[in-house]
Amino acid sequence: MQRDSVWAALPRRDYLRGAAPWRAAAYVAGGAVLGIPLLGVLAAGLATAVVLSIVAVGLPLLALLALAGVPMGALERRRLRLVDPAPAPTPHLPPSTPGLTAWLRLRAREQATWRELAYTVLMAFVLWPLDLAVAACTLALPLLLAAAPAHLALAGGPGNGGVRPAKLWLVEGYPAACGTAALGLALLLVLLYPLGAYAAARAALARLLLAPREAETQARLADVTRSRARLVTAFEAERRRIERDLHDGAQQRLVALSMTLGLARLDADPEGPLAARLATAHTEADAVLAELRELIRGIHPQVLADYGLPAAVEDAADRSAVPVDVDVDADLPRLPEPVESAAYFAVREALANVARHSGATRAEVRARHAEGALRLTVRDDGTGGADPARGTGLTGLADRLAVLDGTLTLTSPPGGPTVLTLEIPCSPRPPSGPEATA
Repeated sequence: MQRDSVWAALPRRDYLRGAAPWRAAAYVAGGAVLGIPLLGVLAAGLATAVVLSIVAVGLPLLALLALAGVPMGALERRRLRLVDPAPAPTPHLPPSTPGLTAWLRLRAREQATWRELAYTVLMAFVLWPLDLAVAACTLALPLLLAAAPAHLALAGGPGNGGVRPAKLWLVEGYPAACGTAALGLALLLVLLYPLGAYAAARAALARLLLAPREAETQARLADVTRSRARLVTAFEAERRRIERDLHDGAQQRLVALSMTLGLARLDADPEGPLAARLATAHTEADAVLAELRELIRGIHPQVLADYGLPAAVEDAADRSAVPVDVDVDADLPRLPEPVESAAYFAVREALANVARHSGATRAEVRARHAEGALRLTVRDDGTGGADPARGTGLTGLADRLAVLDGTLTLTSPPGGPTVLTLEIPCSPRPPSGPEATA
């Protein structure tokens, strides 16, 4: 179960019994500890850059110093989990090309880089002294009072002049030391509330400066979508390469082998044992060739590449174990290859599910391109109750359509009918070859 933020835990009665106060204490104390070396690094770097700027060497150092907020921002986003478990993803985009130069150029253009630099400067000069002061008042002071008996014992016990816990008052005996310890523990329990409130406010400021803005989130989503589209394109290209290798290599060799076995059967004695073995080998070679052709057609059907989606849907319907009525617009234009491929394999998967799971006696496939989108519907008269979570392949199809900004909708009430609808925004493919020059 996900833990609550410190701010959400503050009003609860069990606040002190949970981990929220100690997470807040760790966050504030960690800020105080980080601020001291951060101030030293910034001050040393700035001083060095100013001194070296006389010989122009300090200018690149100043530019690099401006990027000091990037690692600090990443560290602070991780520390935010102590106070607020809500995710704080990075606001930065990955560079489109590898290399340090591309990374530096992209970071210099991003607003998040300068917000992180502002937070780093604020942390070095303002926030860590505040963290130190709050930790001293709410944690160090009560703990020093609570340690009064141990302090007195280490000083030699009563009769040696006593001790002053936290430099406040003189404690000369163990009764006074125990009373001071009780006061310190009570004070600690009381001060854990303002400590949690400060930690929550401090984390809210950090999130405001370091978390991605809406525009940056949209940019990251767009980058992820483009990345997924590139992966799908690369996957399709690899499928095409495998299909060509199988078609031009293994299939041709099997055809030659089948022809050689056929010729060998003609030369062999029909009554001899060799003829029977050659006949068996010839039959097996033909069966393997047929299976290979089916495999090639499944990787990327040639009819889809040559004649488009209507012919490919007709071919898939002819191969279905359940009779299929096809209603595809005869004037359906050639669409972009990823769209045609995704639509074809969606039809193949849907018809395979109809044959395996639905108990249907008939199915229907309809396809139209209108208003800048391809709409395709597969309907059957089966028993219904289809569930994508049962591993019917529909989840993978939905992911594939999402790359193209498409949607997949399944309606399958118990008793049927089952209707699978997909919609992909797309424009007709530009004409090529003789059509383009006509």
